Amino acid sequence: MTMAIAAGRASRAMTREEKKVIFASSLGTVFEWYDFYLYGSLAAFIGAAFFSEYPEATRNIFALLAFAAGFLVRPFGALVFGRIGDLVGRKYTFLVTILIMGLSTFFVGLLPGSASIGIAAPIILIGLRMLQGLALGGEYGGAATYVAEHAPDDRRGYYTSWIQTTATLGLFLSLIIILVVQTYLGPDTFKAWGWRVPFLLSCVLLGVSVWIRLSLNESPTFQKMKDEGKGSKAPLTEAFGQWKNARIALLALFGLTAGQAVVWYSGQFYALFFLQNVLKVDAQSVNIMIAIALLLGTGFFVFFGWLSDKIGRKPIIMAGLALAIFTYFPLFKALTWAANPALATAQENVRATVTAAPGDCKFQFNPTGTAKFTTSCDIATAFLTKNSVPYDVVMTAAAGTPATVKIGEETVESYDAIAAGDQAKASEAAFAKAVNTALQDNGYPLVRDPAKVADQKLDALVAANPKLALDAAAIRAGDKAMVPVETAIKDKLITAEEAAGATEVAVYTVPGAGAFKMVADPAAVNWTMIIAILFVLVVYVTMVYGPIAAILVEMFPTRIRYTGMSLPYHIGNGWFGGLLPATVFAMSAAAGDIYYGLWYPIVIAAMSLVIGMIFVRDTLGTDLHAKN
Repeated sequence: MTMAIAAGRASRAMTREEKKVIFASSLGTVFEWYDFYLYGSLAAFIGAAFFSEYPEATRNIFALLAFAAGFLVRPFGALVFGRIGDLVGRKYTFLVTILIMGLSTFFVGLLPGSASIGIAAPIILIGLRMLQGLALGGEYGGAATYVAEHAPDDRRGYYTSWIQTTATLGLFLSLIIILVVQTYLGPDTFKAWGWRVPFLLSCVLLGVSVWIRLSLNESPTFQKMKDEGKGSKAPLTEAFGQWKNARIALLALFGLTAGQAVVWYSGQFYALFFLQNVLKVDAQSVNIMIAIALLLGTGFFVFFGWLSDKIGRKPIIMAGLALAIFTYFPLFKALTWAANPALATAQENVRATVTAAPGDCKFQFNPTGTAKFTTSCDIATAFLTKNSVPYDVVMTAAAGTPATVKIGEETVESYDAIAAGDQAKASEAAFAKAVNTALQDNGYPLVRDPAKVADQKLDALVAANPKLALDAAAIRAGDKAMVPVETAIKDKLITAEEAAGATEVAVYTVPGAGAFKMVADPAAVNWTMIIAILFVLVVYVTMVYGPIAAILVEMFPTRIRYTGMSLPYHIGNGWFGGLLPATVFAMSAAAGDIYYGLWYPIVIAAMSLVIGMIFVRDTLGTDLHAKN
């Protein structure tokens, strides 16, 4: 009946007040997502500033742990601010969330590093990060509920779809500002202090957002309910302690937001991770490609929100899930051929074999980045996974023997990090060099950086690299730099014993003799094809995300709407989505296949598709004023 009434209404133009509501809500939410993404994009610089006393790998782990804390606390923010929003009101609650988010971000830009204030720096940083996550947990539900309760019943999908653009626009804005500041200041200055500028610029967005939001009125639906004395006195208990409402929350989580989250994270975040870390495209190019795809696709959030007012929310979301399920494998494989054809060719022609003793290999689930893999099999498989090499594991080695890696006709013995003891670093270097050499010999796109070599170590370098056919005499006859001995020792070019009382050390730069790295040849990167594939992935995101706010707010009664919709949304996006990169990596590492981890988003999306199709009712035409 309500659907028929809504379908029969004549759409009217958006009023000035409604435009103001949408603009204020959307701008504030863009700003909060901008803040949230800045941390993830600049994690390496944050790690160097606030965890400087640790080695680079450890500091990056701690920085990522602090980033993860923001995801983990989002559902708690949904509970805290959802309850306040249902008790006090929508306007003031999401005004508080934006202040918390904005000030936390601004203070990250001002916070002294650990070199200045010691352990207090990382402790304060993690505290600020958790405040950001709590605020974000309350912001989205407030903004979506506020806009929905201002919207006419027959245009709610269109109105709320503007909120759905905010996460993508926030990511886009953060990428653009980072690129502009980085280009203007240069890499060295940006690394030293310039990374703080995007955080400090957030104060401008904060001021504008707060000023606009202060001028807004309370949601008419909430105000009407409050005037009638029908508000909930215990939103949490009513939302999740009563089965009729708890059932709705469970359906919203498993039938909608879990699937929406994995499609959203796969199409934006994992696509970025896949291009940069698996296919080895340089980070700046990847950011530009993602930014272009987001720019092209963002309008589809609004389109699918508008379309959901015509044909329903559920059909569009379910169609987006189905398309992702059936096309992710071919799309990501096409991405490999477009971004790194040499790697794609090598993967087709050469597959490594790891031969290990039973029990030597473990499942490498590492959501926080802190796990250390020490067995010879784990070291071998982690190394191959890092270099995007497909492999099979054969458990036929004798107990107690180290695993071996066979690539083409070359076999390399791995090592046990614990058994190696003090020689672990030397064993690691020898293993990495031998495997990389075998990969390079078998067509994998590896190159070697130039090596800076002190004169005292030049002969050893020549002897250790016979394939390079180096000539020590020719190198000594070429260009060299005279470096103070203290600097050479600090840079680990020589030891104090090797200096032997000298004041200066001759240092040569030897091309192609340094560390190996997997690369995507810039000349072979097909930008047009990559952007086209990313655009398709973004369209899937817009299909599942564009109508999601409308269907979520329409599922819950006004008295518990803020609380009821926020929790399943943030569990779905914060946990199912937030754990996607770690889960995908672990599954790919276990299977020795860079695409195998895609089964995670596909299975979760399939779960939501089945549950959604059977149990979730389309909410098109719901009268929020009557649903108290």
